[in-house]
Formats: sequence, structure tokens, C-alpha cells
Amino acid sequence: MKKAVFLDRDGVINEVLTDRVKFVNRPEQLFFLPKVAEAIRQLNEVFDYVFVVTNQGGVGLGFMKELQLQKIHDHMVAELQKEDAIIKEVAYCPHKPKSGCACRKPNSKMIEDLAEKYDVELAISYMVGDTDTDILAGKKAGTKAVFIGKNDSNADATLPDLLSAVEWILNDVI
Repeated sequence: MKKAVFLDRDGVINEVLTDRVKFVNRPEQLFFLPKVAEAIRQLNEVFDYVFVVTNQGGVGLGFMKELQLQKIHDHMVAELQKEDAIIKEVAYCPHKPKSGCACRKPNSKMIEDLAEKYDVELAISYMVGDTDTDILAGKKAGTKAVFIGKNDSNADATLPDLLSAVEWILNDVI
């Protein structure tokens, strides 16, 4: 069995609700948070896979087409790859909030589907996110969960940014 880290996208990898971007609806609106590539590179050295699992209700709400979302993700993966930071696959839920689908976090289907596809053991894997829905999805899937932000009582750890989260994860794994 393999081990993986599942990352939320908005607020973990890229800016959202900042002065320069409200939502990411086009590739040029994707601005990486500081030291994200470095953090992902460190994960790549220890984990078999790094995945992104993200709710993208903007598709279901009509703010962008699914093809546009795929272009954003292709851009994100390519830009990170230029810095030797490898994302194996991006899974997303395109459905509207409150649509009742099985894939939208806090449900764990995206994580579980990737785990099945890549033979990942969830008990030795991690979910990193900046909302309670990310933490709940990770817990439902059976991963440890790391919260980026101020506090989440359901998380195994709470840290201010992805690089700090990676340091905690790497200490926890060893």
C-alpha cells in the first residue's frame, strides 16, 4: 500500500478572497501562496503521491465551465511542476453547494476514489485543508487531518500555512 497527502486547493495552494483575487475562474487568477512549491516538493520526497481534492461549486453555479476549471488545474499542475513540485492528480466536485452529491466535501468520495485508484492506505495518509469540510472529509476517509488557519478542534493539528503543515506531517510520519 502507498501513502499520500490530499490537499485542498483554494486557501491551501492558492490565494482566495484576497485583495487581488476573489475567486479563481481563470488560470491568470491563480496566485500561489508563499512556499507552496517548496512544501509540495518536501511531500514528494516522502509520500508516494500528492493529490488535490477541491470543491468547485462555481461550475455548478454557472460562474465557469468545467473545461475552464480543467485549464486552471492544468496551469496549476504545470506551474508547480516547473519547480519540481508534483501533483499526481486533481479531483474536484463541480456541483453546487447543498446539491447533495456524494463527492462534495465534507463527504469523502474524492479521497476514497483516489485511494482506490492508486492503492493508497488512508490510515497512513493525510488531508490538509482550510475549512471544516476539508477536515471532516479527511476524517471520514480515515486520514489524519491538518487544518490551515486558526483552529479546528476536529483536526489532528492546526498550523498557519502549508509549509508549516508539511513540517508537522513529516515529523508525524517519522
